[in-house]
Amino acid sequence: MPFPSILVAEDESAIRDLLAHHLEREAFHVIPVSDGLAAIRVGRSGVDALILDVGLPGVDGFEVARVLRRERHEMPILMLTARTDEVDRVVGFELGADDYVCKPFSPREVVARVKALLRRTGKGQTLAPSVLRFGRLEIDESAREARVDGEDLKLKPREFALLLELAGNPGIALTRERLLQRVWGFDFEGDERTVDVHVRRLRARLAERAELRKLVQTVHGFGYKFQRG
Repeated sequence: MPFPSILVAEDESAIRDLLAHHLEREAFHVIPVSDGLAAIRVGRSGVDALILDVGLPGVDGFEVARVLRRERHEMPILMLTARTDEVDRVVGFELGADDYVCKPFSPREVVARVKALLRRTGKGQTLAPSVLRFGRLEIDESAREARVDGEDLKLKPREFALLLELAGNPGIALTRERLLQRVWGFDFEGDERTVDVHVRRLRARLAERAELRKLVQTVHGFGYKFQRG
């Protein structure tokens, strides 16, 4: 099973990056966004939990929670707020929030609360296998190898990291922005076309083996997803 995916919706980059760092240290897959519309879009695509800042630009956190709950998305929601008024907390809970943390906060506390929420919903962390298997394809994270019928495809480091990120979230559409952040890092200064170039190269390598290129599918206007086959 892939590691649990956590959507972090926070417009302050320092807080967003801090939370992502601490969550990733605990082996969560983190999907960071900076506004409410992006939070709704990614939340609809399916995540295991959502860390949601109330003061998001455009569409605020309350509205994000309302929309996702109205559409019957049941992932746990932990809300972050600089507000301490009881009324705001009550509103958040009425809209479907499962927990609340006021700023300033300890990132360790946030991680602990996320783990507790996932345990309550039966989605607590489990150890991911060191080797992902999809038919003839094996992706060995510890060896940094992708093998077909036991033969190493000899992918370049970025190609392997891209395949691992996609295959670690089978059936989930991942944005180009998410792939850039996870594979290239937060400080990468290129644009999203870099992802498209590497996807083409990855597909070409997979195409050499019985049309396995079809495993990586384009989600038009959004990004890419890994099809189980």
